[in-house]
Amino acid sequence: MDIAAEPIVAAPPGFFAEEVFWVHHWTDSLFSFKCRRDPGLRFTSGQFAMIGLMVGGKPLVRAYSMVSPAWEHHLEFLSIKVQDGPLTSRLQHIQVGERVLIGRKTVGTLVLDNVRPGRNLWLLATGTGLAPFMSLIRDPDVFDRFDRVIVAHTVREVKELAYRDYITGELREHELLGEMVSEKLIYLPSVTREPFPVQGRITTRLESGDAERQAGVEPLDPEHDRVMICGSEAMNSDCKALLEARGFIEGTNHVPGSYVVEKAFVTK
Repeated sequence: MDIAAEPIVAAPPGFFAEEVFWVHHWTDSLFSFKCRRDPGLRFTSGQFAMIGLMVGGKPLVRAYSMVSPAWEHHLEFLSIKVQDGPLTSRLQHIQVGERVLIGRKTVGTLVLDNVRPGRNLWLLATGTGLAPFMSLIRDPDVFDRFDRVIVAHTVREVKELAYRDYITGELREHELLGEMVSEKLIYLPSVTREPFPVQGRITTRLESGDAERQAGVEPLDPEHDRVMICGSEAMNSDCKALLEARGFIEGTNHVPGSYVVEKAFVTK
């Protein structure tokens, strides 16, 4: 029997209880929401936190990357909806005015310090793996460190291209970021299961060189380029294999490399 989420009044140890003030449903299986941010929560753009709800008197949480950049005063998250998923089956019904649990500890490998300085920064995402990259492409440090920042977002259907209009429109007109974004950000959306100007998996397009040609940049080179990966387990594995075959070395929170991959991914 399904156990409904409980109203959150006070946060359990290790969490903040933050009020939701905006919810947007992209599709029947994809939504975003924003909540307040406690001034005590510190994170680096690209990191994630454990977030969730109270169920059965206990926190039910999963790892979610922050969509919002580190400088933003609120928190934003992008989530799938799994109808029988322990958390997302409940979280998808969150309403404005309700509260969510936000873990006090933030971690993650998709941070700038984990990759060496370079020429182009490739951000490879499938589905909700776009979330940490939305945080990074609104961080001025990213544009200070790289000549080009290339967001390659692959989804099954066009309607799943969350934030597409924002990336191609509003972000480029942002008062503080607009000039840097217009000069350096390259957005490469692709779709795999229906007609779209660009179709196919990112690994296929990198293997053929189509992705680099579309972006108008040099072929991937471990001496000059850096890559961050966030997607399904299969996508992560395929991208790792492709990059390592070309001589890329994985970075960690202790030793920066030429690519990094985020292994925490919400599936339930």
